[in-house]
Amino acid sequence: MSETITIYCKNNNVYKEVPVGSSLLDIYAAVAAPLHYRPMNAQVNNRTEGLNFKCWRPKDIEYVDYTELSGLRTYVRSLCHIFSKAVNDVLPCATLNLEHPISKGYYCVIHNGKDIDQETINKIKKRMREIIDADLPFHLKTVRTVDAAVLFRERGMNDKARLIETTGMSYTSYYELDGYINFFYGCLTPSTGYINLFDIVPYADGVLLRIPKRSNPLELEPVIPQDKMFEAYKEHLTLQRTVGLNNVGDLNLAIEKGLSREIILVSEAMQEKQVAKIAEEIAHRYKDGVRLVLISGPSSSGKTTFCKRLEVQLTTNLLHPVGISLDDYFLNREDTPKDETGDYDFESLYALDLPYFNSDLKKLLAGEEIELPSFNFETGSRIYKGKKLKLHDNSILVIEGIHALNPELTAFIDDKYKYRVYVSVLTSISLDNHNWIPTTDNRLLRRIIRDYRFRGYSAQETISRWPSVRRGEDKWIFPYQENADAMFNSAMLYELAALRRFAEPILSEVKESDRTNAEAYRLLRFLRYFNYIPDEELPGTSLLREFLGGGSFRY
Repeated sequence: MSETITIYCKNNNVYKEVPVGSSLLDIYAAVAAPLHYRPMNAQVNNRTEGLNFKCWRPKDIEYVDYTELSGLRTYVRSLCHIFSKAVNDVLPCATLNLEHPISKGYYCVIHNGKDIDQETINKIKKRMREIIDADLPFHLKTVRTVDAAVLFRERGMNDKARLIETTGMSYTSYYELDGYINFFYGCLTPSTGYINLFDIVPYADGVLLRIPKRSNPLELEPVIPQDKMFEAYKEHLTLQRTVGLNNVGDLNLAIEKGLSREIILVSEAMQEKQVAKIAEEIAHRYKDGVRLVLISGPSSSGKTTFCKRLEVQLTTNLLHPVGISLDDYFLNREDTPKDETGDYDFESLYALDLPYFNSDLKKLLAGEEIELPSFNFETGSRIYKGKKLKLHDNSILVIEGIHALNPELTAFIDDKYKYRVYVSVLTSISLDNHNWIPTTDNRLLRRIIRDYRFRGYSAQETISRWPSVRRGEDKWIFPYQENADAMFNSAMLYELAALRRFAEPILSEVKESDRTNAEAYRLLRFLRYFNYIPDEELPGTSLLREFLGGGSFRY
């Protein structure tokens, strides 16, 4: 009689005896396939594993489909492996760069010495469909890092070789698909047949890899124009390539050579140049009647520090900036609207006291003095500290908050009096040519550090709250980002290397039994790809100081 182990399936609260060494895929059938859509991966003792993972001891298992962010990541990685193989099959001498997410898809550039026409795109799509229809397995291989680096270099994948060589890990895992190898950060589906929906369309000077909607995996995401955000990405890509940092492997090598200070100086100078440019544009528009600067962006994008640095630059342009934070106009906690789960919806526009805010705004623009409220986040109530505000002849009002670009916030003011700035973390540097860094990971790490150091929240609390924050951004922030007159990218080339030292001990406090451990463990593994960079070199005005502390500004 074969030996068995007990598995607990969280999806349907089923205990099941299965043979020792059963794969997650085998166990899924044994526990009655509880998901509506096909599983993409599973959380095993609150760590994400591929479906070919074998269980040798009792485990808690929760299967994940495409509608969960972890499942979407697995799908997209698998699709990218198929895409990169198809490009290699159709254009053997081409180089593929999977650059960054944009327009509800992923912007990619195929370097082949000439423009990629529709005929070539059709050939690549046809080859991808052939690979998918064949339902070929993704084979996970684990070898010594030195041997993996040799394999990648033999195939012209020097970017991957540099990355794994500079991380200091003894062994490296990669995936093989019908003789074609590639490295991906995270697990893939068991085979190509799991990828049932995709498209490739021309986009700028490259192509857009389209994926299904999370809410409905049977329907593709629409292509949403994001021209301003695309240009912001391209500007930073140009900068990092100018300084020779094509990916994280290059960054790690530069750190090893003692060039951290130079990288920090260039990154900070680039941001200050952006701030100064925006301030000069506002000053020019001030002559035409602009009196209101509206600054918006998602959580942990660095809006507050950007606002303070912009005020300094506006002053050098002989304007008198008067700042207001929308956070000061929150409703008292008990009056805050609730979301569909019954929790307070702090991301909602209607979590602000709009009548009160508009009353103060009208008074200020009419030349009257107001007493600015303040919000006590500990007690959840409005307080007053005697701070008075009044606009003078050369004053310009600077309003910062996640809803600043929402037209409803300042509907009574004509657009000709407004200048809108969207602040976001557009992480342009990638791990390698096929592994971009999600901007949400960058922001989440910032928020975990800030919440822990300055707000008394654990990593578990921040990670648990993050899905709600993301839903609020999708509803209240992202629809208005292209309304901006200027986009400010608050990400820096060196940033994740600097955040690593602060984030690791906080993430390590998350217990294995906690549901948030899957995300904490994923972030810890991700941070291992970055060599440490000392934060002592960061200037006091650095935007990162908003999250790390030790800055020149008061928050």
